[in-house]
Amino acid sequence: MAEPHPIMFRDDDFGLDEVRSIALAFPGAVETVSHGRPWFRTTTGFAVFGGGTRGPDKRRYPSAVLVKVEEGHKVPLLADPRFFDPAYLGAGGWVGLDLTAADVDWQEVAELVDESFRLTAPKKLVRRLDDEGGPADRR
Repeated sequence: MAEPHPIMFRDDDFGLDEVRSIALAFPGAVETVSHGRPWFRTTTGFAVFGGGTRGPDKRRYPSAVLVKVEEGHKVPLLADPRFFDPAYLGAGGWVGLDLTAADVDWQEVAELVDESFRLTAPKKLVRRLDDEGGPADRR
């Protein structure tokens, strides 16, 4: 039997409360802990708190948000030094935003999470988001 993954966050980590507040305001969103990190999901994940990179320049980002972005958005985002290509999820079109790299624009975070939600959530939840509005509309 495999060992459980170690918990890689603390409740007082910078940005966790804000990311949690944004993510859980989406229709049908719940928080789970997977691979030692908070995941925000409906039927599948749309945001993760914390992450890192792989390879020879492996780096950890304990205060970051990982999101899936539309094809064509990833390359321009990665040109911004606040963003990184996250291990494992990066190949699937995800990016990470290091919340400690600069002053955080929480509206930008809400918009990134909104994009990720729309790419991953069931259509009925996206319709509900369109009807009711979400965190990206309220900020």
